[in-house]
Amino acid sequence: MSRISAERLIVGDTTVNAERLIGGDTGLSAVMNRARVVAASNAPVLLFGETGTGKEIIARFIHEGSKFHNGPFHRVNCGAIAPELIDSELFGHERGAFTGAVATRKGWFEQANGGTLFLDEVGELSLPAQVRLLRVVQDGEVVRVGGERTFRVTVRIVAATHRDLPAMVETQAFREDLYYRLSVFPIVIPPLRDRPADIRAFADYFAERAADRFGLRGVAVSDDDVRLLAAYHWPGNVREMAAVIDRAVLLGQGRSLNLSAALGQRPSVDATSPAPPGAISAERAAQPGNTVEPLDDVIRRHIERALEAAHGRIEGPAGAARLLRVNPHTLRARMRKLHVDWRRFRRFAPASQDV
Repeated sequence: MSRISAERLIVGDTTVNAERLIGGDTGLSAVMNRARVVAASNAPVLLFGETGTGKEIIARFIHEGSKFHNGPFHRVNCGAIAPELIDSELFGHERGAFTGAVATRKGWFEQANGGTLFLDEVGELSLPAQVRLLRVVQDGEVVRVGGERTFRVTVRIVAATHRDLPAMVETQAFREDLYYRLSVFPIVIPPLRDRPADIRAFADYFAERAADRFGLRGVAVSDDDVRLLAAYHWPGNVREMAAVIDRAVLLGQGRSLNLSAALGQRPSVDATSPAPPGAISAERAAQPGNTVEPLDDVIRRHIERALEAAHGRIEGPAGAARLLRVNPHTLRARMRKLHVDWRRFRRFAPASQDV
């Protein structure tokens, strides 16, 4: 794969064997700045982000900007490998090492030698596999299953997870020493709902791609479409948005972008139709005493109540993130956006203490 710049990366465009990074100058600008800083080094990188936020795209960008760019880039989904096969997949095996090992096999570390190994969903690794992974990260040495010979490997490691690894460390579900080895340079990728400036760019790209893929006439994305998309929560992030736009293009059949149906929403009720039971009219909602608060204000107060209950703690079993049932990194990003200072709620510890 030739070296490519961020501007040439195209999301999901397999015809050019590359992926585009939409939002590199807007919602992902801070992420891209951190990726550029670490790319030139050989430091391990740990990417935090919800499913569908584009962790592999960032990993490829780091690879392409590093001294390992002429080597291979291999992605391993640690959560998709059966626990009994993890060691064989990562570190390889010798012939006869176990039933079915009819030939010697190089593991992913040996295959990625001189390049980058992207360990996706690293939080799914079993504790025994974490022990062997730690040895490779520390010493750069691999021993195949059933073998005694040590192989030296030079591999750039980029790991990723949607799990709360610090909380897993506290519960001993993830090794603390491995966590600190992998998280030399952590990068948090914000979810799509926190990147409203990127919504139109994604919608334009996915709508054009879908029309071309399905052989339909392209339909422009309107301002109303963008507002509808921006109001949605996107639990599946960019991956979900691609599927929704595909569905909207198919439903519209080249005449429109049917986003309401694609999102599973009911058609809007005509103004002359009788309101459903319990509905509040726009006039009544606008009356004094019925003012609807801005959503950010409601979310800010909710986060502050959780921080107060957690005494300013964000992570851990009694942290605000656990109370709100969100990833701590997602919570920190939302707090920065809403200017919520956790220090106001820390009662029994100095403000400089880690949260």
